[in-house]
Amino acid sequence: MIRQSIPKADVLARRDEIIAGLSALLPPANVISEAIRLKPYETDGLSAYRQPPLAVALPESTEQVAAVLKFCHANGVRVIPRGAGTSLSGGALPLEDAVVLGLMKLNRILDIDYADRCAVVQAGVTNIGITTAVQGEGFFYAPDPSSQLACMIGGNVSMNSGGAHCLKYGVTANNLLGLKVVTIEGDIIDIGGAHLDAAGYDWLGLLTGSEGQLVVVTEVTVRILRGPEGARAMLVAFGSNEIAGACVDAIISSGIIPVALEFMDRPAIHACEAFAHAGYPLDAEAMLIIEVEGSVAEQDWLLEQISAICRKFSPLSLKVSQSAEESLAIWKGRKGAFGAVGRISPDYLCMDGTIPTSQLAPVLRRIGEMSDAYGLKVANIFHAGDGNLHPLIMFDANDPASFHAAEEFGADILRLCVEVGGCLTGEHGVGVEKRDLMGVQFSDIELDQQRRIKSAFDPDWLLNPSKVFPLTDAPAVPALAAE
Repeated sequence: MIRQSIPKADVLARRDEIIAGLSALLPPANVISEAIRLKPYETDGLSAYRQPPLAVALPESTEQVAAVLKFCHANGVRVIPRGAGTSLSGGALPLEDAVVLGLMKLNRILDIDYADRCAVVQAGVTNIGITTAVQGEGFFYAPDPSSQLACMIGGNVSMNSGGAHCLKYGVTANNLLGLKVVTIEGDIIDIGGAHLDAAGYDWLGLLTGSEGQLVVVTEVTVRILRGPEGARAMLVAFGSNEIAGACVDAIISSGIIPVALEFMDRPAIHACEAFAHAGYPLDAEAMLIIEVEGSVAEQDWLLEQISAICRKFSPLSLKVSQSAEESLAIWKGRKGAFGAVGRISPDYLCMDGTIPTSQLAPVLRRIGEMSDAYGLKVANIFHAGDGNLHPLIMFDANDPASFHAAEEFGADILRLCVEVGGCLTGEHGVGVEKRDLMGVQFSDIELDQQRRIKSAFDPDWLLNPSKVFPLTDAPAVPALAAE
């Protein structure tokens, strides 16, 4: 099914020719080939793996993206689309014989239509940049991954990113109206637009979350929402992870959907409190951050109902924020959680699996048992309301055995997610991290259908190769080297 790619040695032998060809298509400063300048592009958020690319191309328009892709297709050169490089699954890791197509210069907001509640932005606009552009008129863009200060909307589309508030508002796929994309052959295609639905096949649904395997996204039409009247957060502390997990299931089962419902365990609580000084309960084994929004009366009613549910689980403490400042402090700790954990362990793997909320308590117990078995600490910080787990496995990158154990630990967590009825990824994507686990969730027939779709869009498998599918499926695609 996969055509034989041009051998790596042949591509590397033509390196100067390829760089010259790219330089003819873009401004000279927008093609990077010097070893020292390639260093920032050799890895992404999965920094345990790294490999300098052949070159980096930085187009400034959709037309330039199309020209670069057309050139690379004609010359059999692999292409790695890249936004801010925040991918935690290795979605933007390069290859030695690949050109990194950086989209960060496509950073303009093209149109805002408040009447129809949508905005058209280029792929390199940051997630928070959309809300910043519209909040003066009382609007916001709902998906809010923790990396929203840096991550770009094109990458959000590629990975179907979520965030703390996706419990109520949905993930990226639920907030898109249209895309402008470029195929590997350099064809420009418009999909959807400023309307709620489009005729024909659901290309928008297919391409969202396709991890740069099918097309390159250059423009995005997003849904913007009117901001709520107000919001308040509450902290609830518990004596164990299992009790906190059971409380989450009870809240969701009640039919009440908070705007956010986040979980943190003891290591995460202590790390985040030391960083943010948000007043987190240091005597707790687990803590929930619950946020509601609406009018003051609606907030009061929701907080009263949720508090009643929480009290059934004998919380160690229950605190409702009384001001916007208190709510901001609570979220400062949560939004800075990954960086805060870096203060207690400079190396960690951030896992990403999703499970039914009814399985939270037993899964958290199993993760604790695995932690003891592997001899590696884990901090649990995740979107509890929709069961999207983010265990942070701490290890020593200078110890190969520790790194190997962390990878095996992570794989076991993801297998457990599938075992209890969940899936391998909630918002980070498959990338490199989970590609060899795809057979745990999907049958051979299901994987073959996915490969057929990939081949229909990209017959030579030039777009973001060495990702998503096990390497045994594509022997012509080289493996990424571990650091």
